[in-house]
Amino acid sequence: MRKLRAFSLLLLLTGCGAPRAYQRARDADTLEAYRAFLREYPVGEEAEAIEVRIEELEFEEASKLHTVVAYKRFLEAHPEAPQARAAKALLEGLRFNAAKETGTAAALRQFLRDHPDGAQREEAQRLLKEAELKELSTTTDTQQLREYLREAPDDPRRLEVESRLDDETFTRAETAGAAQLLAYLRDFPAGRYREQAKARLLELEVEGLLVSGLVEEAEARVAGHPLGAKLKNFPARLARARAERAALQSREPLAQAAQVGHYLRSIDDLRSALLAPDPMDRWQAAEELGQHVSVKVLDPLLDAFRSGRNPLVRQRALEGLQTVLRALPKPVADYEVAVRLESLREKAGSPELYLSMAVLLDLSGRMGEAVPEYQRAFLPEDPDPVVLRRWVEIREERRQSFSAAVAARQLSLWALRVAREESISSEGGVPLAAARQLCAAVQGARFASETISRARKANTEFPEDLDGFAMTAADALKLAEARLADAELLLREQTPGVRTCGENEVRERLASAVSERREALRSVGTKLPKLAPLLLELARDRDPSPEIRAEATSRLTALQTH
Repeated sequence: MRKLRAFSLLLLLTGCGAPRAYQRARDADTLEAYRAFLREYPVGEEAEAIEVRIEELEFEEASKLHTVVAYKRFLEAHPEAPQARAAKALLEGLRFNAAKETGTAAALRQFLRDHPDGAQREEAQRLLKEAELKELSTTTDTQQLREYLREAPDDPRRLEVESRLDDETFTRAETAGAAQLLAYLRDFPAGRYREQAKARLLELEVEGLLVSGLVEEAEARVAGHPLGAKLKNFPARLARARAERAALQSREPLAQAAQVGHYLRSIDDLRSALLAPDPMDRWQAAEELGQHVSVKVLDPLLDAFRSGRNPLVRQRALEGLQTVLRALPKPVADYEVAVRLESLREKAGSPELYLSMAVLLDLSGRMGEAVPEYQRAFLPEDPDPVVLRRWVEIREERRQSFSAAVAARQLSLWALRVAREESISSEGGVPLAAARQLCAAVQGARFASETISRARKANTEFPEDLDGFAMTAADALKLAEARLADAELLLREQTPGVRTCGENEVRERLASAVSERREALRSVGTKLPKLAPLLLELARDRDPSPEIRAEATSRLTALQTH
């Protein structure tokens, strides 16, 4: 009808002396000429006739090009044109031929999404089933296999697909580590590889005991486990562990001086110290416990972090966890984290448990998974100073100076609140816990002030906000230091010789131990040539200090070169 009307207009205009501009465009009969006319005469009967002719010419042009892009452009420009139906059919045909030629399930699915009611729908669906069957027989993509099982629960090929999914999932889990092995056991309650997965987890557990020096415990674990006989490499690994222990137990003073355990209280003593009445004893015990590279210290440190009331106890426990997990062999560290996460997931329901999960994920490098758990554990009305400090560290590592300063400001506000609210009175003496809490406030405010100072030097956005942050941190530090001085003065009056916040004999001892170990490692090559290779390897692989590891690596390389 529209075309007939346009044709009538053409007859009318031709017989009634049409404007010369129109006549010139009509004589040229090109898109350029018609578009030029419309730019000059955009309205009127001539314009409507020309628009109809443009639709015809553009469809002719799209038909000559015969491409997806050409038809899409025509339909975008003229969705209501008489030629739109034909353009859609031609576009569908091109897309169907392209999907058919590609032959992949993804291409055919995309075609069906673009043309759910198209003429080739049934043929596309048939080809899609064929393509899926072909891909399922060769794919190693576990996600694709899972999607197929979800979309086709009654397909007769289901058992075959489930079997291939079982194969591929275990193959990946075997190389990925403990977390994926545990996920395999959880997701495949009747999987073919359950026994192999459990044997591999047992192997990781036993390796953790061996690298911790718990040789008899590892041996008993293998002997008493139904899958112990499947650990084919265990005899050789056990012999190596015994040789390592013999080297560490050498009575040679230089051999003793080269290992970290020589400078530390025992794990049992430190676990007892975590229950001491004085919070300072507890935070120093947590710091020292983090120097024992042993799986046996993980739970005491995690418990101290989760349940400690003084922030410095929790902070030192967190730092100790980080040190131990970094020093353990990665497969062992991953195993120890994975089994604890698995246990916590079954219990999670409180901020403390969410926080434990967040920390384990964070310290194992899975920050994407840790963030939601941190958020679930965080209480805006009662912010956790240890978490705030960790957020500052993470954001500074990412060079997000302003975000780090925002978290530091929150930490300084916490310190300011503690400084204002802690009760200090000479009547009946001052509680030891109050002084130790003020010590935590001072250290938190100082850390916040230093963070904000670094952010101001980094020329971040909103410098005026950083100025305000700096004033808040300075006020918090000033008040916390004054209140701590008052509290410790009362403590010394009550108990002469009591330790104060600035004293840290444990940290000094640990720092001195690093220097002594370094000097010992420099001498073992010449003075203990038989023990030197093993002592250097143990220091390289298991010492908690990065400095000692680097020194041992250097000395071992020199020893092997000569």
